[in-house]
Parts: sequence; structure tokens; C-alpha cells
Amino acid sequence: MKATYHKYILNFKKPSGTSRGIMTEKETWFIILEENGKKGIGECGILRGLSADDRNDYEEKLKWTCENIHLGGEKLWQELIEFPSIQFGIEMAFLSLQSENPFELFPSEFTLGKKSIEINGLIWIGNKEEMKTQIEEKIAQGFRCVKLKIGAINFDEELELLAFIRQHFDENQIEIRVDANGAFNENEALNKINQITGFKLHSIEQPIQKNHTDTMSVLCKMTNLPIALDEELIGVFSTHEKEQLLDNIKPQYIILKPSFIGGFRGTKEWISLAEKRNIGWWITSALESNIGLNAIAQFTFTLNTKMPQGLGTGSLYTNNFDSPLEVKNGQLWYRNDLDWKVDLI
Repeated sequence: MKATYHKYILNFKKPSGTSRGIMTEKETWFIILEENGKKGIGECGILRGLSADDRNDYEEKLKWTCENIHLGGEKLWQELIEFPSIQFGIEMAFLSLQSENPFELFPSEFTLGKKSIEINGLIWIGNKEEMKTQIEEKIAQGFRCVKLKIGAINFDEELELLAFIRQHFDENQIEIRVDANGAFNENEALNKINQITGFKLHSIEQPIQKNHTDTMSVLCKMTNLPIALDEELIGVFSTHEKEQLLDNIKPQYIILKPSFIGGFRGTKEWISLAEKRNIGWWITSALESNIGLNAIAQFTFTLNTKMPQGLGTGSLYTNNFDSPLEVKNGQLWYRNDLDWKVDLI
């Protein structure tokens, strides 16, 4: 078996804002496996400044992985415990190599085009008018769940945006999720959460920065608005640490990004631990290309979850790969009449 790796820069169609800043491009890496005339592909979806494996030796570890591909997927996954995005890429690549179609990793009614996955419409941070326009577009496109990135513009303007949605749609018509990406100050978080609770939101993601466990625990206990942990899960590698985190904070939800938490295997472990504690969850892509998004979507469908998932990032880039994935009426579909166009394999 031969393994190689390749860097690829994804370019945003327009600058996309979060509370951590504006993004114009996104780095990703691909692992290509070749054996007996067949090829498999996996995406290592790193996000600089956020991923646990954003390290100086990242490319060196990719090189080592390819040189030691003979160890097999199971052994490599264990060896790569501190490199969750490479764990994900390796899992994907081996599944891809073993499949009849390198892009059909989890055959199902989703890949047959018979069933879809409900997803949320993502509203990126901009000025108030830009965000209002995005909201109107997502609702017009048929999304029943919208997720607003908050925490970077004036908080009163963010309240006005939430009021704008609720003036036209109640909570039975449009579900609203908000994502603060850790933007709230610890001292102001409870007050701000209480102010937005009146808009009958579904949840708020990561109101304060990670590693403030005691404060996050208090917020989860004190507020009526469900809190979802996102960045909090990054860099938590052992089962014991995961159990400790969930038991200490007791969140209402956790958000699972396979590229950040050890691929499919890491995601399933978090789900198992969460369900034992009656903690809800949903899965979100982490700005991967359509190759990684496709794998995450197929995996997600097999879990039979009914909640809207965070899988709507495939149309962000000018140089993404053509794929059968299509978003229609707030649903992600796999269209068998459309072909993949990937020059990497």
C-alpha cells in the first residue's frame, strides 16, 4: 500500500466572519491511499487557531503517517491520538479504499438519494444589515432552523436581529440557534443569556471561552436557555477526561465535529458518554471541503438523529470539488445523477 499527502487551500466566495475574526481561505490536507489499482481519499480538516492539532509538527506527522501506513487504520488511530484531524483523514481514507465507490463510505437511503438530512442555515457575522439579508435568504430557501454567529457586533443589534426573526416567525416555524464561539465575558454571560432567552431560542453554543469549567457549569445550571459545548471538547483526548468534563459541566447539548474530536470513532465515544448522561448532541462539519463534508454527512445519516445538523458549509468556497451533495429546502441531499469531480484521485 502506498500513501501520499497533499495540501489544498479552499478560498471563500466572500469573507466569512465569526467572533474570532474574518476568514478568506481555509487550509486542508488530503491523504491518498493506493493499493491493487484502487485509490482511497481522506480529508484532514484542520482549522488553524482552533484545532487541537494546530502544531508546528503537523506536516511532519502527516509524513510519518504516510510512511507508516502499513500499521493499518486501527493502530494508526491510536498513535494519532493528539492529531484528531489526521485520525479522521485516516479513517476516511481506509473506508474509501475499501469501498466500491471511493466516495460512498456508508451506503444508505441517503446515498441512494431516497432520504435527506435536515440541516441548519448558517448566518455569518457581518454588520446588522448583512446579517438580516442572510436571515431573509435562508428562510426564503426553506430552512426551518437558522444558526446565528453572535458576539462580534453590538449586542443590542444582535438582539434586534433575533427580534426581527420572531416578529415574523414563532418558534414552531423557525428554530433559532446562536453560537457565541466563546465571545461573552464570564461576568456578563449570564445577563446576556437571560436577555436572549425571551426569543425562545433552541440553544446557545459555547457562550464563554473553553477551560472555564466552573463558570460554564454555573451557566448550565442557572439559565433556562440550553447550552451546547463546542470548543470545550477540543483537546480532550482520554475517556476519563471526557467523562470528567461532562460530569463537571452538565451541559444540555454537545456539538460534535469529527475533524476536531478524532473522526467517527471519537464522535461515537462522545455520543455514548453523552447519552448515558441524558445530554443531547448534534454533528457539525468544520469547514471541510465537499470530500470531508460528504463523509460526515453519510456517517451522520446512519445515526438516525432527527435534529437539524450543521452540515451546510459545502457552498462556501470558489474552488470546492463538484459533488452530488445538494442543499434544497433546508435539507441536504445526495443526488446520484450528479458526479464527483476530484482530480486528486
